Amino acid sequence: MKAEVDPQRCQGHTLCAVAAPTLFELSDIDGHATAVDTDIPAHLADSAREAIRSCPEQAISVL
Repeated sequence: MKAEVDPQRCQGHTLCAVAAPTLFELSDIDGHATAVDTDIPAHLADSAREAIRSCPEQAISVL
């Protein structure tokens, strides 16, 4: 399972990185998130789900 952030929807609220800091990187310029290009380990699945739920723009999906 991998997370993906829709760059058109992300508004840089940074809540995903608060919920799952090892799964998301934030732009130094505008705070927009990108998913770290790695499979989500089982022990971080709950954090990934929290990141998805916390995104006000619903910009995160799991593949």
